[in-house]
Amino acid sequence: MATIAEVAALAGLSTATVSRALNGVPTVDPELALRVWRAAEELDYQPHGPARSLRRQRTAVLALIISDVENPFFTAIARGVEDIARAEGYSVVLCNSDEDVEKERRYLDVAATERMAGVIISPTAETSRSGVVGAADTPFVAVDRPLPSGNGDCVLVDTRDAARQATVHLAERGYDRIACLTGPTGLATADDRLAGYRDGLRETGRQADEALVRHSPYRADGAHEAALQLLDELRPPDALLVANSTMAIGVLEALRERDLRPGRDVGVVAFDDAPWATLVDPPLSVVTQPAYELGTSAATLLLSRIADRSRPSSTTILGARLVARDTSRRD
Repeated sequence: MATIAEVAALAGLSTATVSRALNGVPTVDPELALRVWRAAEELDYQPHGPARSLRRQRTAVLALIISDVENPFFTAIARGVEDIARAEGYSVVLCNSDEDVEKERRYLDVAATERMAGVIISPTAETSRSGVVGAADTPFVAVDRPLPSGNGDCVLVDTRDAARQATVHLAERGYDRIACLTGPTGLATADDRLAGYRDGLRETGRQADEALVRHSPYRADGAHEAALQLLDELRPPDALLVANSTMAIGVLEALRERDLRPGRDVGVVAFDDAPWATLVDPPLSVVTQPAYELGTSAATLLLSRIADRSRPSSTTILGARLVARDTSRRD
């Protein structure tokens, strides 16, 4: 019996487009739909009746649930999701969870109630631990943050290795007491960046000192308070690894309040290459993550899941890159 993938290959289209055409989604271009039906007829493709009936009840809408709509990292993810979705005839509803599991659950309930075609989610810490995402019959992909192993598709960045590289970079630039400002305990990205920081310390022969580690929400105000605490220690750090660009704003404010110049007095490397990173004085050293590619990969994976519910779950891992600028130079 022919498969939907074989129909897609013969029609020269994606499996997502073929699925939508066979299920009568009205946004499919009529010429493309005709190609699909001709290919299906040639191959004698027979859609599974109950599954086809269920899919026809769904709308051509995807939900994207992110944790902070103000963070440029998530904005870039959203753009990537939308570009892929739009090309395949889907619309995207953007939902901001604010790291609040109750808000997240309400959005998941809306996605299920409105029969949205699928969900892309950057899960909160609680959802990451439980692995439970909305209604069981709603396809989903986790982006940036994983769910428990084997539970659904996900697209991630290897931030542990990126944090290791950033820590080694600071050590090689002559900084000795390197601190880490990371996100909330239990959140995979925060834990991975802390683990990578410790990897970098070991690699450069430095002892991990828990007094140089601070957790805070992925927000400027929390990072500002945590940075001030570190800078006011009897033995303050001479460098800071910061878990995201929003936190970096709070760190830079703290350094200014203590009359310390980034780079010369305290080295700084932050995750994410925000648009303002090259505009501050001195320009900020960053770990740049492929946020747009995270979005496009997640959307592609979700559309593939919508087209074929039976395929095994998969994980895509992208790399990050250190961009050294003046905040990690002493001169």
